[in-house]
Amino acid sequence: MKTLILDGSLAGDQVGSYSVATLQSAIDARGWNSEVVALRDKKIGNCMGDFFCWLKSPGKCHFADEHQEISKKYIESDLVILLTPITFGGYSLTLKKMVDHQIQNTLPFFTTIDGEIHHQKRYDKYPNLLIIGWLSEPDEQAESIFRNLAWRNSINFYAKVYVCDILYGSQPEGVMKEQLNYCLDRVGRHDSDTETTLPFIKHSSAPTTPLCRALLLVGSPRMQKSTSSSLGSYLFEQLSLRGVETETIYLYKAITAIECMNALRAAVDSADLVVLAFPLYVDTLPAPVISVFENIVMHCKGNSKLTRFAAIVNCGFPEAQQNDNAIAVCSEFARSAGFEWMGGLSLGQGEGLVSAKPLNALGGQGAPIRQALEIAAGALAIGQPVPDNAQALLSKSLMPVWMYKLGGTVGWKMKSRKYGTQKLLKATPYKKAI
Repeated sequence: MKTLILDGSLAGDQVGSYSVATLQSAIDARGWNSEVVALRDKKIGNCMGDFFCWLKSPGKCHFADEHQEISKKYIESDLVILLTPITFGGYSLTLKKMVDHQIQNTLPFFTTIDGEIHHQKRYDKYPNLLIIGWLSEPDEQAESIFRNLAWRNSINFYAKVYVCDILYGSQPEGVMKEQLNYCLDRVGRHDSDTETTLPFIKHSSAPTTPLCRALLLVGSPRMQKSTSSSLGSYLFEQLSLRGVETETIYLYKAITAIECMNALRAAVDSADLVVLAFPLYVDTLPAPVISVFENIVMHCKGNSKLTRFAAIVNCGFPEAQQNDNAIAVCSEFARSAGFEWMGGLSLGQGEGLVSAKPLNALGGQGAPIRQALEIAAGALAIGQPVPDNAQALLSKSLMPVWMYKLGGTVGWKMKSRKYGTQKLLKATPYKKAI
């Protein structure tokens, strides 16, 4: 069995280094082949969400760095092992950068899996998955979010077998060794995990006080020309109409220079409410958003100021519930930063419905989206969490699934004409030559 270990830990992480060494030894003992890729040592850029890997150079990211070779190794493997410290219930920044690039290994066209819409396979064969995360101590909420993410990734990565387990820094090494060996045994006998549900996440119970200042963080690489910006901007227009002072920062600008990050920290310090608007990237947050979250947590450590936090996420799938893990990760960030969680808003069909247009330009089709954001703004402005009816309204599908699937197929084929790739959309550049 050809095994690829993608190590998403930082240098000096003792659990990470022990896991790599133990897994390599156990894999060798089983007569399997293994290769370790320490992702921290690789040049891997952020996925920019331009879909060039579907349109301009089908099956390959347009930006050539070391993730292309890793993606090729991924497809050629029988088993891929993902190793990561659990970060806000999800993957580390180091691992998530690589995971974000896995969209190149699927097609833009849709298919139905267990009643839910996903992207079609690009390759006939995909590796099985073993996903190992670790925490310093047990944390039921973070662990449930992590296991749910692993399960969702296994669907989108077309893993016939997937196993997920969690280690703790407080465990003796012998216990870790037993767990890791047991995981490999399970993979060997095709003993796959099943669906893992998300934990119930409570909204803030802080005293209700009106907002004075709100900060919008847009977490899309398309910045102003994004659906995330359209949704967040409309919400903040509504907050402004209710007397709230507002500010907007585009995270992909903030991560480019120290002075930009310092300005972001200062803006967070002065805000009563911080709202993140972002697109779904491989079932959860884009990697750069994770880096900003880590920065904010370090900055706010020990701060007793009351800061509220909410999130708006949109995805290209018809079902808004595919955003649930991302919302849960946002709530876990709020817990880590000491912020009051005010709830999340989730939109399906974002790319097809909004497509970065101002919501007022959508006419009647955009009425439910505008109404949902207006309801949310009314509650947030007086210091209350996002109401359930706002989320129910926003998540309601506005077109039949069959129509959305058909529109997606036609849309991607039309877009490919610009690059002359109509007949290449199903290319398999990483397929091993026979």
